[in-house]
Amino acid sequence: MVSTAGVGFLCVMSLMERFDTLVPHDARVQRRKMFGYPAAFVNGHLFVGLHESNLILRVAPNDRAAVAAELDARTFEPMPGRAMHDFVALDGTCLPPQTRLAPWIEKSLAYAAEKPAKATKPMKATRNERSRA
Repeated sequence: MVSTAGVGFLCVMSLMERFDTLVPHDARVQRRKMFGYPAAFVNGHLFVGLHESNLILRVAPNDRAAVAAELDARTFEPMPGRAMHDFVALDGTCLPPQTRLAPWIEKSLAYAAEKPAKATKPMKATRNERSRA
């Protein structure tokens, strides 16, 4: 019997490496994890990230049909039946070339940057800090 346990890991690793090349070099961009995967934010808003074997993009409502047609994207559902309507998902195993993706990622960044900045939340106290109080 052939084991495929490592296959998904290799695909995700190459997708993670590809993601690093896709994120714009912009001083406003913050990288952190969301859903346990790498993601990029502007003003506290996610604009591009990974989820399982998918690349997800925040897309303006008037661009959704175009991005779906051009990049074969679908509405992003982190859980079945739980659509995040501002986002589309692209199959990370067969992403289009960077020349086709980059303009959409830039549009995603611009769309997210138009949103009001999210207020930063104070960090929660650690267990040690709570026990000293």
